[in-house]
Amino acid sequence: MIESIRKVVIPAAGLGTRFLPATKAVPKELLPIVDTPTLQLIVEEAVRAGLREVVLVNGRGKSAIEDHFDVAYELEDILLKRGKSELAREVRGISEMAAVVSIRQREPLGLGHAVLCARPAVGDEPFAVMLGDDLIDSAEPGIGQLVRVAQTTGKAVVALVEVPATETHRYGVAAGRRSGDRTFDITHLVEKPKPGAAPSNLAVFGRYLLPPDVFDLLAQTRPGAGGEIQLTDALDRLAAQGRLVGCLIEGDRFDAGDRLGYLKANVAWALKRPELRDGLKEYLRAVLESA
Repeated sequence: MIESIRKVVIPAAGLGTRFLPATKAVPKELLPIVDTPTLQLIVEEAVRAGLREVVLVNGRGKSAIEDHFDVAYELEDILLKRGKSELAREVRGISEMAAVVSIRQREPLGLGHAVLCARPAVGDEPFAVMLGDDLIDSAEPGIGQLVRVAQTTGKAVVALVEVPATETHRYGVAAGRRSGDRTFDITHLVEKPKPGAAPSNLAVFGRYLLPPDVFDLLAQTRPGAGGEIQLTDALDRLAAQGRLVGCLIEGDRFDAGDRLGYLKANVAWALKRPELRDGLKEYLRAVLESA
């Protein structure tokens, strides 16, 4: 039985080429959803689920990510002197929401390798993995849903979403048997299957709850799809051992690593803001009427 999960690994070493030229100097993880960096939303989700130790797997040129979660004395002082105490508290809160450490991934060898780089900071305990491109808007935090399933089953858990058959080639796809209202015993995982060859329409989506021995499996994993060390390949070995469960996530899911998905996320989060909702609705109606 998994009783306590404290740590979350967030890979953040990607180049963000789909958002060039914006990401030439700005890490894609800091691109804002309205006015909050995407990565901050991910960390806030983790904190809501009780995970307050964050391991960022960073790459060269990503020091701005560490700075965002650090104390900004000068900025806070300026805000206080200008009477913007509420904004100063908000800025200070970013540095206090979690304990953040950063580890460098020296080569872009894949998601599995990025997770393996976090081993010294995670140690011998179960941990979560959250991908910074994948946003979940839900009453219960997305990663919290996985924590609950892991504590019930004692097994590793991956988040699943249903996708159209025409899109399965973009994801890791799960095969298995339904074991509960929203859970599946996974027997096999396929990374980006060829069109028409997917075992189901259940795609793995950016949230994982893993045992510490997955590091050993990753260390033994050879490059797979795309010539990279795939996390999916290591998880497939857990599935073969009967140790992997899929959790069909409740909530709205956004792929913020895709330009259209990023725009949709901005609209969705803006519509939740009382000061923006009415004006945005009016604008969207006008755009649709004139389209």
